[in-house]
Amino acid sequence: MDLPRNFCSLHAQEELLRERAVELCIGENDIDLHLRMIETAMNACDMLRQYETDSEDLKVVQMLALRVFNALGASLKLVFSGYFQNSALIVRDVIETTFLLDLFQSDHSQIAIWRTVTDGERRKSFSPASVRKLLDKRDNNSTRSREELYRLFSDLAGHPNMKSIYMLRPAQNSNAVLGPFMEKVTLHAVLSEMGKVSIQSLVHLIPFFPQNWSPSFGVISNARYIIESWMNTFTNRLDL
Repeated sequence: MDLPRNFCSLHAQEELLRERAVELCIGENDIDLHLRMIETAMNACDMLRQYETDSEDLKVVQMLALRVFNALGASLKLVFSGYFQNSALIVRDVIETTFLLDLFQSDHSQIAIWRTVTDGERRKSFSPASVRKLLDKRDNNSTRSREELYRLFSDLAGHPNMKSIYMLRPAQNSNAVLGPFMEKVTLHAVLSEMGKVSIQSLVHLIPFFPQNWSPSFGVISNARYIIESWMNTFTNRLDL
């Protein structure tokens, strides 16, 4: 059976946009570093899932690492195909998963609670808002920066509202368009956000690697190098 002709035509357009997206990234040092950070986070996720363990708690972390890997891969596929809003929606999923990893990394006892409670209790105690509040309390953070980040992605990509139109137009004052399109500023903005989220995921995943597991040494060493390079480049800059 052949796919409908319009599906084939749409795919052909997506592939052309991917070629254009790659052109828009070539020679952009900041974007290259964000892409390397995304790749490094995905490599760490892939490595952690290869560790054989009987620990149900670690299996939960491995499952979350798989979720991060798949989400970053899907987000990359979408952003390079010109679906900026949909790509950002998946980045929000990575943010939510990363907050959960952050909580588990700082308090391993929460993993067993998370995996054994009822669905209703999990939705109540480990909802995105509940996890953010736990992290803010732990960090004595009153800025609510986590909530603002999550709300930003919800407004731009997660929920239908007037702000969501910003990611559906090729230019600031243009009309929204149907289907994928390629535009440098939006492409770089989404990739930059993916880089920022990826470093957070990576930082919270590294502590879960068994200390004496030699197969992971190369991945961890490279991850620490990329983290240092990324931090040295972007820390204290306003164009993160």
